[in-house]
Amino acid sequence: MKMKLVLDVDKCCACGACAVACMDQNDIDIAHMTPFRRVADFELNGEYLYTSVSCMHCDDAPCIQGCPVGVLRKDPVTNLTVYDNTNCIGCHSCAMACPVGAPSFDSHNKMVKCNGCIVRQQHGMQPACVLVCPTGALKMVDVEAEDTKN
Repeated sequence: MKMKLVLDVDKCCACGACAVACMDQNDIDIAHMTPFRRVADFELNGEYLYTSVSCMHCDDAPCIQGCPVGVLRKDPVTNLTVYDNTNCIGCHSCAMACPVGAPSFDSHNKMVKCNGCIVRQQHGMQPACVLVCPTGALKMVDVEAEDTKN
């Protein structure tokens, strides 16, 4: 099983429900920490587009190589990029290595980021952001299962 969070930008309406669900699920106080998921908008050829931005759980995650103390790793079951920040030294190397700037830092300067709601998934539930997306723009898919369908 190789899980990926997939966003269909054509379906995203920038409602922010995903960001709110993420903040609620992870007890994030936006006064002290950047949410793991946020909605961004940009203009392309005169048209405004919206996207939901978060950790992409890259196959060859540069944040893992960027961390000098091994805080980040790939979950052997889901292949999601997960972490244990107990030994985090707050050097921000992971954030500098990440192409989307996903790692954030809590009030103790410990790295935190989207973990794909792995505990929810271990209990057969969807990630909070996927569950609340009113348009179905966000989906957690098993890439290996999708490959066998095609």
